[in-house]
Amino acid sequence: MNRKIAVVLAKLLVFTLCWSASASAAQESTPSKASSEATEKAVNGYRIDFSVNEIEDGKKINTRQYSMNLTAGDGNTVKIGTRVPVEAKQGESQYIDVGTSIWARLKERDNSLVMEIRAEFSNFATPDQANRGTSMPLLRQFQISASTVLVVLGKPMVVGSVDDPNSKRQFQLEVTATRLK
Repeated sequence: MNRKIAVVLAKLLVFTLCWSASASAAQESTPSKASSEATEKAVNGYRIDFSVNEIEDGKKINTRQYSMNLTAGDGNTVKIGTRVPVEAKQGESQYIDVGTSIWARLKERDNSLVMEIRAEFSNFATPDQANRGTSMPLLRQFQISASTVLVVLGKPMVVGSVDDPNSKRQFQLEVTATRLK
């Protein structure tokens, strides 16, 4: 009887060892679904060029250009300007940003490139526009926010425009996306 138990246990041990070896070999030979998807999906980089066009009487009179590199899913900011002290309360100062700030995020959706943009532009008013009753600086600003802008690679596209209420000028934000190699 002891001999029969020993034979059954030996057979059970051999079966268990063979089954466990074949299961581990199958795991090693089949890559996981998550890792195979990660290697198949390439990350694309893009150069985003922004042009702020100033137009008067239908003619472009000034252009300022900004650029950033992005990958799909990431957001990035370009910011240039001056921090200006202003008096908040008697004897207390705080700083405000004057200049240009552009934030953008790209998403790839169904073989298309979709972009979200927030742009803010501010500057000092000219002396003839300034409020003469105060020593505080008078600032002028405009903002353009665009969401789910479908981008055509290599082609400039106006994503927003605003009219200057104090002149016959118009400001346009133009975007061009180019795939990086």
